[in-house]
Amino acid sequence: MSNNISRRNFLRLTALGTSAMMLPSAANALEAPLLAPAKGKKGSANDKINIGFIGLGQQAIHLMNGFITIPDVRIVAGCDIYDIKRDRFEQRVNKYYADNKIKNKFTMYVRYEELLARPDIDAVVIATPDHQHALMAIAACKAKKDIYLEKPLTFTIYEGQQLVKAVRENNIILQVGSMQRSSAEFIHAANVVREGRLGKVSLIKAYVGDGPKPYNLPKQEVPAGLDWDLWLGPLSEKFYYNHELNPLLDEQGRDECWGAWRWYQGMGGGFTTDWGAHMFDVAQWCIGKDGWGPSEILPPSVSPYDCLTYRYDNGIEVAQMDFGHGQAVKVYGENGWIIVGRGKYLASDDAFMPTKVDQQAVYETNVPHYQNFIDSIRSRRDPSVPVEVGHSSCTMCTLGNIAYELNRPLQWNPIVQKFMNDDEANSKLHYAYREPYKLE
Repeated sequence: MSNNISRRNFLRLTALGTSAMMLPSAANALEAPLLAPAKGKKGSANDKINIGFIGLGQQAIHLMNGFITIPDVRIVAGCDIYDIKRDRFEQRVNKYYADNKIKNKFTMYVRYEELLARPDIDAVVIATPDHQHALMAIAACKAKKDIYLEKPLTFTIYEGQQLVKAVRENNIILQVGSMQRSSAEFIHAANVVREGRLGKVSLIKAYVGDGPKPYNLPKQEVPAGLDWDLWLGPLSEKFYYNHELNPLLDEQGRDECWGAWRWYQGMGGGFTTDWGAHMFDVAQWCIGKDGWGPSEILPPSVSPYDCLTYRYDNGIEVAQMDFGHGQAVKVYGENGWIIVGRGKYLASDDAFMPTKVDQQAVYETNVPHYQNFIDSIRSRRDPSVPVEVGHSSCTMCTLGNIAYELNRPLQWNPIVQKFMNDDEANSKLHYAYREPYKLE
């Protein structure tokens, strides 16, 4: 049994979808927290929301294509350290507003600090490589800008802890770019499991792919127009330039590939964080462990399933296993199973299937997720994926990579967010930034 379903019409699938999306943490609050208004924030549905983009690569183009269509949202600034990315973004933004006869003044920056200093910008979209997320997002918090932050939330677990603190201390709305939380098939899957329709859950297979590998791309000369030192940010200078890290553009103005930094140790978390931030996130969502996490992490060498495996305090196991459906999640319960992926839903019984919707939408321009962020800015209530949820899901991913690296079972305390009696593992919660970068 299978069904392709629309994301634009996800609210038609279930009356419980919105309420399920709004749960901010494992506390299972009945209502998303109401935040104190940040100074200067828009409160009226008629007020325009001015947005600046930081990081203008391939993902930013997808995000722009969604945000720019939302009424009373204006993209007024962009920032990137590569001139070809700045030029492309500026041309597309200006063309959209010109074609739609909308007056808009757009300004471009090289340094994100200058963009954050503008008092007329209400929110920022951060779509940089992972190692820049924490520094930029914490700076945005201090500048009182609401934030749409791409997944995974941060590069290290300690960065995530500090970002959670900064968001809450500054009364910031932060939406994580986990768009599957606004997609019909995933909302329905989470509801089926959380409502107990599958019965007691014992195992979840979540296929994401392998962890990172040593950096081995050939060294190349840094092209004119790219500030490589700013690209590195807090990373060590040992990471030399290769064009795959910040891809060139093809004849159609598209990035030649996804930035390869994500596949290499020290720059990214491999598939574990890239796809894990989606599929592990869904697994935790389904079993009510948002804002919590596993208590034990087993690398393939000691796992009963010969793959990276997480165990929770309720006995549920999540196994990083290829079960023949690409990047997807399979949940096993007493009463049957469900499989959910992007545009894919299968089940052992028709009773677990969603309502069929024929209309299709492009995943990366999933407006409901962006609209939820804008609505949260206006209401000052947490969005569908607040910072604690993003941090919990990102932590799960990073724990997996630490288990890969150390190749032994790890005991994790999700309350204090530390490994139990394991100094070596705890040393992996962060890394030393190069000067002058500091996480403050």
